[in-house]
Amino acid sequence: MRLREAADQFIKHLSAAERSQQTISGYGKDLRMFNQFLTQWYNCEPYLEDIVANDIKNYLVWLKEVRNNAPASRSRHFHTMRSFFSYAYRNEWVQRDVSLSVEGVKIPQKERAYLSEVEVKQLLNAMNHPLIRLIVETMYRTGLRVSECLNLTMDTVDLDNKVIHVVAGKGNKDRLVPISSALLPLLQQYATHERVTTPSPYFFATKKTGKVSPVYVNHHLGKATKALGWKKHVTAHILRHSFASQLVKKDVGLVQIQKLLGHSSLKVTSVYTHSNLEQLSKAVNEL
Repeated sequence: MRLREAADQFIKHLSAAERSQQTISGYGKDLRMFNQFLTQWYNCEPYLEDIVANDIKNYLVWLKEVRNNAPASRSRHFHTMRSFFSYAYRNEWVQRDVSLSVEGVKIPQKERAYLSEVEVKQLLNAMNHPLIRLIVETMYRTGLRVSECLNLTMDTVDLDNKVIHVVAGKGNKDRLVPISSALLPLLQQYATHERVTTPSPYFFATKKTGKVSPVYVNHHLGKATKALGWKKHVTAHILRHSFASQLVKKDVGLVQIQKLLGHSSLKVTSVYTHSNLEQLSKAVNEL
């Protein structure tokens, strides 16, 4: 069986298993790149049963040395390989799962970058696009991923009950996120008086396209960061980190933060328990 055909069957399986669209898209992209790599490497279209562990190892090296992919990105590609070859083995397309002979990619553990409350206020004040400013504040005050925020609809933002219903978030999981007293009036004002007239179901909508793209949000974040003269790289995802970090600093329990963020385990949430030098100094002075 050609690798390309096997990959197509695997993607259909993911769809039937109701995996999230983001997962399906990511796996498909990774497998297409793996197929292209092997095609160029051997100068012919690869067959699934001919692939050996060294092919995966060489692919990971290529991702690192030629494409300059970061460890996290290479780890994601490796996870795709593991899932794909495990599925192929279970379906008896191959005699053994060759990915089991490949060592995973080690990801250096480092604290997540985040913004302080003061920096968030400065960032919001530097944004000259009202809709993007509201989107940025919504992400900061809810911890939503940028894709989750931009995919909100008029039906999933329940202003009456002060709750946001995140549908099919990462891992295809739904969750409820309360709307804070600080955010509620901003969303009410927008929904009642500022949202453009459009047939688009998206809560955050534009007149031209009916929705907002993540690229557009990050573009305006970059402009605001430049205007402030900051050297740090601020993206939409840093707002999610900032939300979690501020909750930790205010002694909110990790279990509650885990539920708000939609993490599958506390291990993932625990990366936000970083401390700044001021907190550490205060701790040692307790002795």
